[in-house]
Amino acid sequence: MLTKTLYQTSATANGGRDGRVQTADGSLNVWLDLPVELGGKGHGNNPEQLFAAGYAACFLSALKTVASAQKVRVPAEATVSATVGIGPRAEGGFGISAALTISLPELEREEAQALIEAAHATCPYSNALRGNVDVALTLA
Repeated sequence: MLTKTLYQTSATANGGRDGRVQTADGSLNVWLDLPVELGGKGHGNNPEQLFAAGYAACFLSALKTVASAQKVRVPAEATVSATVGIGPRAEGGFGISAALTISLPELEREEAQALIEAAHATCPYSNALRGNVDVALTLA
């Protein structure tokens, strides 16, 4: 649970996975469509894409934060790619899967792996998923 809310935002969806989602301030306004694999036309974005984008950006920021605290410079070329899947769960309903591929060029493998583990313990997305979704972490 949060001890203090530092920032909050809101978004409103109309039409579900075949509609639109917009943030309250209007800075994000996205048309949604089911992916072809789920019976859609694939002309819009889908919630899994939006989640993958948010998770990748958040995790990279967490990497930079923990690296700074450890006096390690994250290379400007560092990237995080998130892959998010959706499918039926054995327990019923649907669930998601998540995998992050992290590229930290110029860093020694052991140092990079330690930063990844520290970022995974810090990242709000990772913390929200912990215990609910297995997240695969791969150092590229």
